[in-house]
Order: sequence, then C-alpha cells, then structure tokens
Amino acid sequence: MTNALLSQPASTSASEARRHAYNAAFEELGLTWHWDAATYARLQAHGRDGVRIYLETEQAHLLRAYEAGFLVNAIETIQQRCLGEMGGEPSRVIPFARPANMSAQTHASPASHAAHRSASSAAG
Repeated sequence: MTNALLSQPASTSASEARRHAYNAAFEELGLTWHWDAATYARLQAHGRDGVRIYLETEQAHLLRAYEAGFLVNAIETIQQRCLGEMGGEPSRVIPFARPANMSAQTHASPASHAAHRSASSAAG
C-alpha cells in the first residue's frame, strides 16, 4: 500500500489523504458513512458543496434533525483536523460553533441523537 501511494502523483495521494480524513471525521461523529474513491471523486467535482450535496441526496433524513450548515461545518472542521493529524496540509481550520438559534437538543451530535432514540425506544 505504501509503495502504491509513493508511486502515485502527488495530487492523487493528496486527494486520497483528504478522502481518508473525511472517513475519519465521519467515524468520529458517529456517522456510518464511508466514501470510496468513486464517491469522493463524484462529490469533489462539486468543490466545497460536495458534503452538502451528499447530505441532501444520500442522507436527507439527517436534515430533519440538523441544519445542513451545522453538519457541513462539523464534518469539514473535523476532516481538516484529521487531515492535519495524518500529515496532510489542511485548509484553514475554522472551528464550528452552535448557531445561537439552535437549542442544545438540536446541537447534540448525530451519535448522541441516535443513542437517545434507542434509549427512548427501549423504555417505551
């Protein structure tokens, strides 16, 4: 694997590093998503809107509980941190914050939201 990465053009290996950083961010957020190379390439064609487009087309159910901007900011921020930890060159990291109009219930992470639903279902 290392030899394969070393023989790839720098732009390809940088793209793979970014894709792996997205997958690490998804895992950290408790999202069960995994972008393969084809999915990442398709979304990368949309530039900075790729994550939002994926949310709207593939994970629209999350938009009933979370604002798209909140999820995109969370994913992008953690992806950039993960990329830096992997030794890549992250873009300018901008910490995300809960918008003032979002309640603490809405701000809960996707993972904690799912846990709350499971606990509620078990109790009911």
